[in-house]
Amino acid sequence: MKTRKLILMAMFVAIGVAGSAFVYFPAGIARAYPIQHAINVIAAVLFGPGPAVVIAFLTGVVRILTGTGSLLAFPGGMIGALLAGLMYARFGKIWIAALGEVVGTGIIASLVAVPYAKLLLGTEFGALFFIPPFFISSLSGAILGIVLAARLMNTDRIKIWQ
Repeated sequence: MKTRKLILMAMFVAIGVAGSAFVYFPAGIARAYPIQHAINVIAAVLFGPGPAVVIAFLTGVVRILTGTGSLLAFPGGMIGALLAGLMYARFGKIWIAALGEVVGTGIIASLVAVPYAKLLLGTEFGALFFIPPFFISSLSGAILGIVLAARLMNTDRIKIWQ
């Protein structure tokens, strides 16, 4: 079962990397990449907080190495995945996992991004600079994640992967 789980996690990383190259839209001064947020919700529901964070981390690493992402992918993806996983583990509802993703990425990670960006990227942006694009991206991805996770949970085939 561990091998199957690792295969599915690797598939989610690949979908996250490929999805960020093709699915994005303008969100204020930045671009929104909703596929990662949808994957965070799905991974939180299927695997829990730890594997969801690993998927977000690995997706961020590959995106940075391929030039399709920035260092902001780490706090944005990982904090949202962690909170989505914790919320689903606690309450067992997909929509609450999605809410965890939005709060984790859209609010908490956007606030963490301020000192993070100053330290690692040398930028001096305020909190309000990051909140709108992070929030829009995480909200749109979380909605997609709710739809996909609900559909996956209604299939018998997904139970072999858990």
